[in-house]
Amino acid sequence: MERMPLGVSRLDRLIGGGAPTGSVVLLAGGSGAGAREFSYTSAIMNGLAASDPELFELHYGDLEPEATRPDGIHYVSFTHERDAVAEEMAIVIDDEIVDRGMDGVEFVELAQEYFQLTPVPTEWYADRPADITELGGHADRSDVFEAFADYLSEHAASNLVVVDSVTDLVAAIDDGFGWSDLIVALKGLARASHRWGGVILLLVNADTLTPTQLGRLKEATDGTLRFEWESGGSQRARTLVVEQFRGVLSRLEDENVVRFETEIHDGGFDVSNVRKIR
Repeated sequence: MERMPLGVSRLDRLIGGGAPTGSVVLLAGGSGAGAREFSYTSAIMNGLAASDPELFELHYGDLEPEATRPDGIHYVSFTHERDAVAEEMAIVIDDEIVDRGMDGVEFVELAQEYFQLTPVPTEWYADRPADITELGGHADRSDVFEAFADYLSEHAASNLVVVDSVTDLVAAIDDGFGWSDLIVALKGLARASHRWGGVILLLVNADTLTPTQLGRLKEATDGTLRFEWESGGSQRARTLVVEQFRGVLSRLEDENVVRFETEIHDGGFDVSNVRKIR
């Protein structure tokens, strides 16, 4: 089975080189638990492999034999600009890694489509004031998903796509584009992704969802990485659980792996320890 590196070297080695190509993976976690940092690391490290192979090898190492780098790396944001995301990345990852890594990442923002039917002033999200002929030219909030779908149809094949975030899509739900529409659309995305042969990472803040909503998102995707805070005494630690993942979970079960202890350092998100069934 062909794999695409997720950009976290120790995790990639444990799962045979990365995520199976054709996968849609949900990155679900509470605030600060590591899901966002994982998505940043995945984009940056894969971008670094394209733009600066020597620096990539220094911080990541060698790819596993089954792993194939994506043809391209795309970061899709509904609400944030490229510079804002890069600045946030640089808070948790070394500046040089972010700068060189982002050189290999195609960043696209869909703020125009996302905010156009909200009370948010146009000048807050648009590069230019709206022309009078454009006002009222869009009918409903489904336009944002249509723009998202069009972008994926054109760019997802054989590529890594990081989506920031499903939380924003949930917030955009209204009478014209409901929760069921979102779930059906994600199931369609998973079907298309199998043909495209890339990997799509969907970031979501689990704190904003009910257990039922999170369960439906899991059901609509191929895999779920759950990022959690674990308390022990006076300290908290970040952990990662692979809750479901075709072609990955079975490999971890063979190794008796139940949970990863994680950390965030200058090289980004990392696995610091592996817990196994004894």
